[in-house]
Amino acid sequence: MLNECLKALAIDPAGVYVDGTLGNGGHAGAILERLGEGGTLVGFDRDVDAIERVSEKLKSAEGRRVELVHDNYANMAERLDGLGIGKVNGLLLDLGVSSFQLDLAGRGFSFMRDGPVDMRMDQTQGQTAGELVNAASEQELADIIYRYGEERASRRIARAIVEARAKMEIGTTAQLAGIVERAKGGRRGKKTHPATKTFQALRMAVNDELAGIEQVLETMVGRMAEGGRIVVLTFHSLEDRMVKQFFSRHVPREESLQQGGVRRIYEEPPVKWIWKRPLTAGNEEQAMNPRSRSAKLRAVETGEYDGDKA
Repeated sequence: MLNECLKALAIDPAGVYVDGTLGNGGHAGAILERLGEGGTLVGFDRDVDAIERVSEKLKSAEGRRVELVHDNYANMAERLDGLGIGKVNGLLLDLGVSSFQLDLAGRGFSFMRDGPVDMRMDQTQGQTAGELVNAASEQELADIIYRYGEERASRRIARAIVEARAKMEIGTTAQLAGIVERAKGGRRGKKTHPATKTFQALRMAVNDELAGIEQVLETMVGRMAEGGRIVVLTFHSLEDRMVKQFFSRHVPREESLQQGGVRRIYEEPPVKWIWKRPLTAGNEEQAMNPRSRSAKLRAVETGEYDGDKA
């Protein structure tokens, strides 16, 4: 949904734009192409490989300022302070795992490629998913799988994991996927793999993803310039719900007063929706990129508010 993201950002050639999730650099490169003399692009990624990869792609900036930061986007406001950057004209967050990470067996994100159960977006720090599944209690695992994966069979899966690791440490994604598949009773004609929700849950827990989303939105909404835009692309319901609820709290709504008249209620600063409903990928893009089927794009603009579209 590259074109939709760029349209939502409404790029000012002289503006300051932040890509909070560099990935393979597709969005960052497209933003940079639209920036003119004096424009600034700041890119964040927790994956040092992404920083190195994108650095090569963006090395010819021609008068435009480019800063690439190896850090969690949750720390964005603090890192922008360190760069001497104040107000921002546009912020883009493409949430989830990049295709590059999914394609590398050694990263452990996908059950389609056998590798170590890692799943860390930043491999320089933190607990791996393998350490989590081999050490957490049955109740802790069930809670994680249910909360982050919205998996109804979370208790059965957690019990199966604990029983399996008692016999042998769970060391590979194939082992883990097999345990989950057996616990759920196989695919039974379904298109999605039985381990999909469990892998999602473990990845989100290891990387503390929901807390990061909340923090970046909380700290950046007040840093947006007048008319600045925050654009967020999500890939599952938990992320989308969090983003929608956050934006909704900042969109003014009118409440009738008992004594007559109305008052506008919202959290500062006010924002307005760019469109009423989230955008989704078209049929052609879904056919080319199956991952885009679950994508939802939401965007808001900061500044004076002229009506509730929610």
